[in-house]
Amino acid sequence: MQVKRERLADIFTQLCETDSPSRHEGRVAELLKGILTRLGPAEVVEDDSAAVTGADCGNLIFRFDGSLDQEPIFFSCHMDTVEPARGVKVKRSGDLFTSAGETILGSDDKSGLAACIEMMRVLRENDRPHRPLELVITTCEEIGLVGAKALDPQLIQAREGYALDSSGFAKVITHAPALNRLTITVGGVASHAGLHPEWGINAITVAARALAQCPCGRLDEETTVNFGTIRGGVAANIVPEKVVIEGEVRSHSATRLEEVTQEIRTTFETVIAQWQDPTGSAKGCPGVEMEVYQDFPLMALDRESDLLRRVDQAATAVDLEMSYEKAGGGSDANIFTGHGLPTAIIATGMTNVHSTEEQVELDDMVNLTRLLLALATETSC
Repeated sequence: MQVKRERLADIFTQLCETDSPSRHEGRVAELLKGILTRLGPAEVVEDDSAAVTGADCGNLIFRFDGSLDQEPIFFSCHMDTVEPARGVKVKRSGDLFTSAGETILGSDDKSGLAACIEMMRVLRENDRPHRPLELVITTCEEIGLVGAKALDPQLIQAREGYALDSSGFAKVITHAPALNRLTITVGGVASHAGLHPEWGINAITVAARALAQCPCGRLDEETTVNFGTIRGGVAANIVPEKVVIEGEVRSHSATRLEEVTQEIRTTFETVIAQWQDPTGSAKGCPGVEMEVYQDFPLMALDRESDLLRRVDQAATAVDLEMSYEKAGGGSDANIFTGHGLPTAIIATGMTNVHSTEEQVELDDMVNLTRLLLALATETSC
């Protein structure tokens, strides 16, 4: 089966030059439906997630029946791109693709989408037997995996799959951390800073004492903490009565994630409990509330699973040597895995993503397509 390089280059360019910033993926969705419907899917599903995500289209699922007596698998990509992403023009220098202007390129994740399209085209024109396949294409990944979170997992018939969404090449992500988002609200008492400062309680200084005692940064090989924003107060002459801190805890250990989250909660509560009024004139006491929201669950795949042994087998078939790594960030794969649909992440060749220096090589997209073809057609796993 021969991957057609220039056809792959053309569809990649067309995808990139069809703007699709998060929540505005509708034009790319229509393009994908037009292309993939002509390749004979058994079913095309667009879900009703737009009501939740605010996007101008839903998530897409394309199901292709297979003639091999093998378990179905899915390939997942996302349609949306980060800003600046309007008016994208692709520049090709030899086999290197970059943005021709002041926008991102869009190889995140249109390199994955292009490879999926070329895979199905090659399978069809060669009439090659393959296992049942699903293409699961989400919206709003770049703004918090919002599309995948809104997707009903019962719509996916395959029980495991591969997300084509990582920088680098010949790389498989097998582990990604869970993440707790924290919103910590420290309450004080407002008063005039010049006339009666002793009547007030400065929420900023109380919060600062707690933050100084909290864990932060890389705590161990598995766990990180960051406090990213702090906002509060209304004017320099008013003792601030409220501070809101946004932070996160990430860990590859579910136990450690909860331990560190609780440590932060306890630290704030202890600082509040130990607060003393220096003059005895304060009109109240400080308080704290901490909200914890799990943004995405842990992804941890068994290296001996069929999911990963299938990658080994496919890579051998196309003469690629894959590396297996842990990631520090989350992706749609975390959401699918959390739903009981184990999902490995396969790198697509994209580099310098989320910047105007983004680029990808045609050779990497060709080899990605060859790997997908092998995953679709190999029969041992």
